[in-house]
Amino acid sequence: MTVNNGFATLAALCASVFVVGTSEYLIAGLLPQVGEDLNVSVGTAGQAVTAYALGVVVGGPLMALLTSRLPRKGLTIGLMLLFAAGSAISATAPSFGLLMVGRVVSSLSHAAFLALALVTATRVVPAEKTGSAIATVASGFTVATLLGVPLGALLGQGAGWRAPFTVLTVLSLVGTVLLAAVLPRQEAPSTRLRDEFRVVARRPVMLAIATTAVGFAGVATVFTYIAPLLTRVSGFSATAVSGLLLAYGAGGFLGNLAAGKLTDRAMNATVRGIFGGLTGTLLLVPFAVVRQPTAVAAVLLLGLLATATIAPLQGLILHHAGAAPNLAVSVNVGAFNLGAAAGSVIGGALVAAGALRWTGLAGAVLSLIGLTLTGLVLPRKRTPAKDAGHGASFTT
Repeated sequence: MTVNNGFATLAALCASVFVVGTSEYLIAGLLPQVGEDLNVSVGTAGQAVTAYALGVVVGGPLMALLTSRLPRKGLTIGLMLLFAAGSAISATAPSFGLLMVGRVVSSLSHAAFLALALVTATRVVPAEKTGSAIATVASGFTVATLLGVPLGALLGQGAGWRAPFTVLTVLSLVGTVLLAAVLPRQEAPSTRLRDEFRVVARRPVMLAIATTAVGFAGVATVFTYIAPLLTRVSGFSATAVSGLLLAYGAGGFLGNLAAGKLTDRAMNATVRGIFGGLTGTLLLVPFAVVRQPTAVAAVLLLGLLATATIAPLQGLILHHAGAAPNLAVSVNVGAFNLGAAAGSVIGGALVAAGALRWTGLAGAVLSLIGLTLTGLVLPRKRTPAKDAGHGASFTT
């Protein structure tokens, strides 16, 4: 594959991931409108968020297994069409029950599509660019958080909650056309289902997945409640918090891309450095937020590090997965969502106990556990790349 074709493939995958990523959190900002239109409470409407998350965690690996022997290009296009169908059902749902169906249908393609996109990205670049390729595709999610979700929520508030889902349906169809045009043809994998199960059952893979879940839970413990933390403890206005969250998202975008390049050079050092930095930053958050200048610095630093774990951890999974990476990567995608859910529960318990300021300490403990787990899973010696999916340098 030529460099230009590889770039076009990465661009199409990134754009498609942006669409899928926007859908995940979009409805969270539209719950009052959804509840009023479909005659349910806001709390009940919030179950649409839960249903999507469960669909990603449970449905992603299931879809990866059911489609493990299908040709990769056709499967990628099919998953994007499945997402479009779910978005269309959501946009036209006359009842809350059908909205839930639409959300679940969309979620079934989420983890499987992202896993396939990440694996495909590593196949269209030179072996030494694996980390950068993963980060490029994953940046679609960071841009979705930075721009897609707030713009979608703004559209929903002005034109009704169905409008953003209509736009997502159209964009997903456009993404399907792009993928059909630029994706290289790939034969169906020769691996069997038991090969996929054996990969996930490997101790290093299980530890890497656990590292993903625990590490991201540490970030979510603080980030889920960062708005009340900044208003109640730091004393920022709601407008200032919006600006800080925008800066946080921009930092996440830059941190993800930087981590991809660092992963290409030295994965071990990158993973340890990011988890060490996260642990230290989260530990300082409770003390930094009492003064506005240090609170700003903490938010910016946390933004840079929060999504920087994606490229090295997915690269680590690919390194240990060998020729059967699809289920393992899909499970790892679910682990990010599981970590986010666990972190929000832990942070919520602290907030309920009146310890909003101290969520960072709980996050630091979780991040430290993630750092400890990396010591068990990282290769101890430099391992030569076996294929395009194993291209990072694993230097200590």
